[in-house]
Amino acid sequence: MKISRFEDMRVWQKSKDLALRVYRASERSPFSRDWGLRDQIRRAAVSVMSNIAEGFGRYTSPEVRRFVSIARGSLAEVQSQLYLARDLGYITEQEHRALNGLCFEITRMLASLHTSLGPPKST
Repeated sequence: MKISRFEDMRVWQKSKDLALRVYRASERSPFSRDWGLRDQIRRAAVSVMSNIAEGFGRYTSPEVRRFVSIARGSLAEVQSQLYLARDLGYITEQEHRALNGLCFEITRMLASLHTSLGPPKST
């Protein structure tokens, strides 16, 4: 089945879910008062879904591959910040496990997408 819209990609749907869940978790105090961490984790979560969408809109595999890689980097940033949020008591251990598990699932999906694009062309 050929996907004609980025909204139909499961990896984009999962990353949108992650962004929504990060926003909801970070709107509660005391997380909501830590503007730096709150805004940074939100931007990183939105970056994951945005880069998947932007990559989808590109014409060549190397361009798509580049944006998938950027999305993976943003996802690692979210995971790193989730550890800090947990350790600061902003989210519970259970929330951390759920969000980190979703990040891991998206990471696997992005890796599969990257692989499906074929090997990079050598110059």
